[in-house]
Formats: sequence, structure tokens, C-alpha cells
Amino acid sequence: MNTDKLLRWALVATLPLLAGCADKSIFDAPGDASFGEANRQTMMAQVINPEPEYDGEMVTSGEHAADAVERYRTDTVKQPDNIKTTDVGTGSGPN
Repeated sequence: MNTDKLLRWALVATLPLLAGCADKSIFDAPGDASFGEANRQTMMAQVINPEPEYDGEMVTSGEHAADAVERYRTDTVKQPDNIKTTDVGTGSGPN
């Protein structure tokens, strides 16, 4: 057997052994103590509600999606309502 192939197989075979050395995955718990407070706050800000509850069932159809795609292709997309989040001049930060 070629020594390059043997070396590759040996490296691949040792990967599970190295994974066994990890005591905890960084994905186990949000806000893991192995990272700093800034990382924890940024992660929590991105997760609004991990298990939302809705009043009714979420319904959609292929026809509705096809209509949306066709509007996109013909450049007749429905414009969303304008939502104002802050008044002009009352926001924080540089203008």
C-alpha cells in the first residue's frame, strides 16, 4: 500500500479519538461560559423566541409562492408597508 494512503487512513482513523477529547460542545447551551459576555449578548440578541407559539396554523400554498415568484420576475413586487421605528432626530449615534 502506498505510504501516503496509509498516512491518510491513519489520520482519518484518529479524528474520532480527538473528538472524544472535547468535554463540551460550544453549541450545547446558549451563553456558554467559555465565551465572553459580548458574545453571549450578541447571540441572545439574535434569538428572539426560540420556541414561538402562534394563534393559528401557518398556512401557505404552492400557488401563493408561484404568484410571488412571478411578481418578482416581472418586477411587480408588492411593496411592504413603511414601518417607522424611530422619529427623525431622536435616534442615538452619529447622523
